[in-house]
Amino acid sequence: MGETVRTLAYGAWPSPIDAALAAAHDGRPDDVAFVGDEVWWTAPRPAEGGRRTLVRRRADGGEETLLPAPWNVRSRVIEYGGRPWAATVDGDGPLVVFVHFADQRLYRWRPGGEPVPLTPVSVVGGGLRWAEPQPLPARGEVWCVLEEFTGGEPTDVRRVLAAVPLDGSAAGDRGAVRELTGERHRFVTGPRLAPDGRRAAWLAWDHPRMPWDGTELLVAEVGDDGVFGPPRTVAGGPEESIAQADWDRDGRLLHVSDRTGWWNLYRDGRPLCPREEEFGGPLWKLGLRWFAPLDNGLVAVVHGRGAGALGVLDPETGEVVDAAGPWTEFAAGIAAYGERIAAVGASPRSAHEVVELDTRTGRARVIGAAHDDAVDPAYYPEPQIRTFTGPDGRDIHAHVYPPHHPDCAAPAGELPPYVIRAHGGPTSRSPLVLDLEIAYFTSRGIGVAEVDYGGSTGHGRAYRERLRGQWGVVDVEDCAAVALALADEGTADRARLAVRGGSAGGWTAAASLAGTDVYACGTVLYPVLDLTGWGAGETHDFESRYLDSLIGPYDEVPARYAERSPAEHADRITAPFLLLQGLDDVICPPAQCERFLARMAGRRVPHAYLAFEGEGHGFRRAETMVRALEAELSLYAQVFGLDTPGVPTLELTE
Repeated sequence: MGETVRTLAYGAWPSPIDAALAAAHDGRPDDVAFVGDEVWWTAPRPAEGGRRTLVRRRADGGEETLLPAPWNVRSRVIEYGGRPWAATVDGDGPLVVFVHFADQRLYRWRPGGEPVPLTPVSVVGGGLRWAEPQPLPARGEVWCVLEEFTGGEPTDVRRVLAAVPLDGSAAGDRGAVRELTGERHRFVTGPRLAPDGRRAAWLAWDHPRMPWDGTELLVAEVGDDGVFGPPRTVAGGPEESIAQADWDRDGRLLHVSDRTGWWNLYRDGRPLCPREEEFGGPLWKLGLRWFAPLDNGLVAVVHGRGAGALGVLDPETGEVVDAAGPWTEFAAGIAAYGERIAAVGASPRSAHEVVELDTRTGRARVIGAAHDDAVDPAYYPEPQIRTFTGPDGRDIHAHVYPPHHPDCAAPAGELPPYVIRAHGGPTSRSPLVLDLEIAYFTSRGIGVAEVDYGGSTGHGRAYRERLRGQWGVVDVEDCAAVALALADEGTADRARLAVRGGSAGGWTAAASLAGTDVYACGTVLYPVLDLTGWGAGETHDFESRYLDSLIGPYDEVPARYAERSPAEHADRITAPFLLLQGLDDVICPPAQCERFLARMAGRRVPHAYLAFEGEGHGFRRAETMVRALEAELSLYAQVFGLDTPGVPTLELTE
């Protein structure tokens, strides 16, 4: 690092963070679990076609990648997936059961051997899919969620709890799969067995609700023969979201409910730590875990407002003691073994790493996927946690990342361009963690602001429900309010504001370009653009009724679907834009982009459309991520008049 600070225009600062570096660090460890006393997890491999592999931490502290390419440990249940693997240990060592992405079959595997299929292939619709496997060798079965397509439409599907023989006898025989529950509910999570094996608990919900709207907690007796008795509802309902359930060591039922307006933890119906903060979150994947009971009676929890801290809750006193360490954000996927906790933590200075907490000593340490500074941390952004005021005086939570470079400054009087980022979901939030995609921009002199607009999680049910019937209104207003506030206070250049988002954030970005004059350009990734088409069979079953709450039931407010859709208002878009799409996306299919572009034809608005073979909803391949990131920077360079050396020029057409 030189001692002389160079004066260069925003956007022209030389950065060691290139698109390839950002792509190589995309993704995070996930699905942590104890296998005996070892911690295992799944890990991304962007350079290997975007697959996920299984990794173990050996006793000597080393990491071992277990499954070579092309094995890809990932489930497609509800398209966003669910926990794709589990393992138990017997006299022959670890016995692993996992889902392989390519064929969605369940496999049995022991390290050193070859995976053996346990389930058959179905050619009907989306086939047979599995999630949340739980091997029960004493029963000779693995219990899991079965998603079975019954026809060619995305909504021709049933979901039940099922038992798959561990001996492989169902690999060619669907009839050998034993169903544990009937089709009483459209959606189910995997069964959690009580310590004595005589009761099972799981969550269920039905259209048109999403799991953060309302779910039921079901319990059934389990006979000696493994047959479930009639399930009974013990908590939850249409207006109460149960996010997770499990049993403690004494067979008492723990669950997370938002019945007070905040996801809090309960034991046999009694609140353990009533607070106005979240001990749960949105169930976008089956098997997410915000708490894990320990053998000593304590409970590991991820909790907080906004960011989630890792703590240990004493159910008798209601006290929570948080793990000491640099991590400010923990993912919803924690595991416990004895008095040890495994989790995935990150901070603004470190990417996600596997962390182990020993509750006896209170000591937390990194045990896997350790963060390694690929560049000098002096180039990392320094985020600010901000709360802005929106329409009607409402609070809007955001993370602001000003331009930051150790050796560069802009000329006096110049204000920086800013990219306003809208997260996906929309029932989600932006984690405050090191993201080299953000650093890619801030280290070049382009500011970034991530907006947790109304509808985001982490701030209670009332904040989450601001978006009910208001998608395309509140999210657009909140992003614009943050953008204009940054300009008004002299943080950002009013003439050089961009909006960017993927999935539901892509909708917000496109709706912002169609409905406001705040932005000079926008980047729209795998978006929803046409509500009528998306809600009428173009998307998958899980979200096929999501618009009932986000917009309103179609048969009641059909005009609203057209009025809100960016595709219906292509004539209002005058700002240049970049559209990025995976051609294998079944959640936000390419047909949405193609219809939108057809309506833009002849309008003489500079734009580019990049569609990627082999990519689904969210990009996983390194080469795709490099192309997308460089294209985004080139768009801003052209529109904002920036000099960005070394970045291929994106060809904009009219």
